[in-house]
Formats: sequence, C-alpha cells, structure tokens
Amino acid sequence: MDTSRLKKFAQYARRALIEQVSSKMKLVLAAEGPARRENPAAVSELEKRIAATSADKVVETAAYTWFNRFCALRFMDANGYNKISIVSPLQDQTQPEILAEAKAGHIDEEMVPDAVARKVLALLSGAAPSREPQAEAYRMMVTACCNFYHNTMPFLFEKIADYTELLMPDDLLSDNSILAAAREAMTAADCADVEIIGWLYQFYISEKKAEVFEGLKKNRKITPENIPAATQLFTPAWIVKYLVENSLGRLWMLNRPQSKLRGRMEYYIDDGGKNSAGGAGENNFIKIGSPEEIKICDPACGSGHMLVYAFDLLYDIYEEEGHDPSDIVEKILKNNLYGVEIDGRAGTLASFALAMKARGKYKRYFRNPIQPNICVLENIRFDKEELEDYMSEVGRDLFTAPLETTLRQFEESDNFGSLIRPALTNVGDILQTLRARGIEEKLFISKTHEKVLKVLKQADYLSPKYHVVVANPPYMGGKGMNDDIKKFLQQNYEDVKSDLFSAFVIRNTMLSLKKGLIGIMCPNVWMYISSYEKLRNYILEQKTLTNLVELPLTGFKGATVQICAYNL
Repeated sequence: MDTSRLKKFAQYARRALIEQVSSKMKLVLAAEGPARRENPAAVSELEKRIAATSADKVVETAAYTWFNRFCALRFMDANGYNKISIVSPLQDQTQPEILAEAKAGHIDEEMVPDAVARKVLALLSGAAPSREPQAEAYRMMVTACCNFYHNTMPFLFEKIADYTELLMPDDLLSDNSILAAAREAMTAADCADVEIIGWLYQFYISEKKAEVFEGLKKNRKITPENIPAATQLFTPAWIVKYLVENSLGRLWMLNRPQSKLRGRMEYYIDDGGKNSAGGAGENNFIKIGSPEEIKICDPACGSGHMLVYAFDLLYDIYEEEGHDPSDIVEKILKNNLYGVEIDGRAGTLASFALAMKARGKYKRYFRNPIQPNICVLENIRFDKEELEDYMSEVGRDLFTAPLETTLRQFEESDNFGSLIRPALTNVGDILQTLRARGIEEKLFISKTHEKVLKVLKQADYLSPKYHVVVANPPYMGGKGMNDDIKKFLQQNYEDVKSDLFSAFVIRNTMLSLKKGLIGIMCPNVWMYISSYEKLRNYILEQKTLTNLVELPLTGFKGATVQICAYNL
C-alpha cells in the first residue's frame, strides 16, 4: 500500500473540501440566493447550527462528512460491493457508472427513489432547466445512494440533513474533482485491504495534529476537541497481529492446544502455557466452551485496526469449530467485538471497517446487517431538578449511590474516555427494572430517560467483562494535559498520572476478567524512568508479563517516541 500517495490525497482533500464547502455556504446563505427560495427550511437549519457552534465548525463537519462518504463509496466500488459503481467509472469510461447508466435511461429503483429518478431523467433529457444538468443529476443520485445505505450502515450514512446536502461540493465530475483524486489515490489494489480507511483518517487529521503540537510549544494545553488529533496514531499491521495473536490467539490455544490456528499466527509466541495468568502453568486460564463466549475490547479503538484483525482470527476460530459460514459474521459482530472511542469520526470508521470485513466474508450482509458494537462516548449531563423529577417517577428505591454516581460520571467523556470507571456494576439489573416499571411510556420524563439509557449503555461498555483487551492507548504527558485531565488523573490514577498511556495500562487490566489477556502498545519509558516505578511494580508484581517487543527508533513509521508492545 502506497501510504505516501494516500497521505498526499487526504491532506489535499481536507483543504479542498473545506474551501469548497466554505464557498458553497456563502452562496447558500446569500440574502437573495436561490437556496433561500428553494430550500428555506434547510437554510434556516444551517443558520441555527452556525449559531449553536460556529461557521468554521459547520464547514469542518460538512467537509469531513463528504470526505467520509466519498472514500467509503470508492472503497465499496473498488470491491464490487455496490450493485452499480457510484463514484467510479467502468473500464474505458470517464463518468461514474451510475451517471452513465442514467444517461442511457437506466436508474436503479432500489437505490434511487422514484421521485428522485424522475427529476434526474428530466434533467438529463433537458425537460428540466439547469445550468449544469449532469452535475445536478449526479449530486442527486449520490445523495440518494447515501440515504439508501442509511439502513445498512447508519453510523456512516446518517440521513443527510438538508443543509449538509446543500453544502455538497459542486464539482464532482471534472478531472480536477475530489472524486477524481479519490479514484487515483485509492487504487483497487489498495482497497483490497480495509486498513486503507485507517490510514486515510490519520492522514486527514495530520495537519490538525501538527497545529496542536505547534500550540504545545506555546504552552497551549490540549482541549477535549483536539485530543483525537493529538493522540491518534495508526498501529502498524505487524504490531496489531502480534498483540492480538498473543492475547486472543493465546486464549484459544490454551483452551484448544491441538488447534491448527497456531500455524496461521505469524507472530504467536508459544511457551506451552508456562506464562499463563498468575504464572501457575497451563491450567490457570479462563476456560472457554465456545467462541461465542469470548469478549474482546479495544478501549481506544480509533478506526478499528485491532478489532479488524481480531475479526479475521475469530473467523478462523469459528470455522475450525465447524460453525456454518453464513452464521459466523453475525456471531462475531453480536458476541465478540467491542470498541470504545471518544472521537465520533474514528468510531464511525471502526464500524465501517468491521462492516466491510463482514461484507467481504458474507455477500448477503447488506441485506441483514448487524451493527458493530462500537460505543462513541458522549458527554451527558443532568441538572438537579431533572434527576429529582426522574427519581420521583421511577422510584427512589432504584437510585442507589452507585447509580447516582454513575449518572454524573460521563459529563466529560470527551476528556476522560475509557479511563472513566463506572461506579455501577449491575447495569443489566437496572435496565431490567426500568423496563419492568414501564418508564418508556412516561412521556413527561422521556428525554431524561433517553439520557439515562445512554449513560447505562456507556457504563456497560466500560464494565469489567472482557476476556481480552487490546489497545494502542493515547499518549499525552503532563505538558499537554488540560487542567481537568490533570485533576482527574490525580484523583483516579495517582500512581500513574504522568501520562495518559500509563493510566490506560492500569485501566485495561481493570476492564478484563480475572485471568484475562491484555495486549498493549505504548512508549517504552515505563521500563526505565523513575516516575514509572509504580507502574513497573504493578505489572511485575500483580500481573504476569508474557512477552514483550521493544522497537528500535526506526521500527515504527510515524512515531516520535520509542515504542514497545507487550502482552499481560
């Protein structure tokens, strides 16, 4: 995969889309512009969104929305997942196949609603006036296709808001368009590996990352909205395989010593179970009766690279156990894989990557899609009166101290992420009680109830229930931390407060079941520097280090710190 080409494209695309969306916004908001006459509701919605945030944020969001969709559609085109190519031409053609077909009078009635199809045909035949009939018709079909995929992949193809559609770039068909650049950069060969999605996202935010680090030189702390850009780093494939094979793969080999999976794991280190949990030998491990039991979590999942490889390994495990291939995809997505992330854009791509793995293994996946278990943590706040009213309706007996504490713990999810340790340990019991009391039917507290359910969902993802936890956690030293993070680490991770990664090492072990298996990639400073002595003692005295790889300075492309990867 030519990552230099992808980097050049992603950085160009971000600048170009921001410029094009910004120009489009000015036209849309023009006092006497056609948008106000033809789409007054959409323009009003756009103005409200700008007032609630800022024009720059709306532009940035819309630009990334279209980048995401264009790349996803190109990836699906290249792999033959779209019934008709949406952004790619057929061989020896210059226009996207969907437009070429429409010009010949053929429009897919499943993807493009009848009303839209009629407008498209009218534009292309000249029956409907337009300065750029082909461009207008094509934009309408792209929007229709994005909305079509809403039912399959709502995490990526949300129903396009009217104002977002208005901000779609005008030029999608010329040789200089963003789609032409996407087709050139995202070759069919590169699109054979869903890893391309993660690389594109890292490169898309790379210039933003540079801005954040430039700010650090001027003593500007990293704000919650900039944490993803500052801390996300795409994990190389061989490290992902090493970590997953020596955690998930190890768990399976301990349970099935005769498994042929060993021959498929290039980086697996076989010690005959001598370094099993607790160091007590090959019988001291979690017993697994069937693959469905295994739960794997990446608590800082980014674009999902760890989970994608875990999907592959799990597929091999299910096949070896004799499961029907038509059932394996559903079982993996429903039972096995869990990701947590603070960055909605990265979480979206993690879900998309897993959906693409599922579609690659099971051709009918789009007909009956299973949504990946990716939780993007949201900030959720309750005011005092709101909770008082809710408690009165629900019953104060339900509101134990752990529940009340948990409802307050996600006010700064974008700052603390998976480091939050929910006080509540019986989420399932609380949900069952709420259902039994018919809370959904009480309209007076419906909005509060929706927020409560979101908190409980997030708390459940962060409960200690996983057999395997793998992560390349965020790295951030004290110099970059904002005051809220510093205070949070002081109160909750005092012994390892010097960096986010060291707090995550502790947190990862807390997310796992007893005898669970952990895979971590992080800076190697914890092995040497005095400020990490307590972390070293924790790992060596309370956990079992099964293997470790320390990379040379040249061993990790893109890193500015020396890295190690290890399993516990």
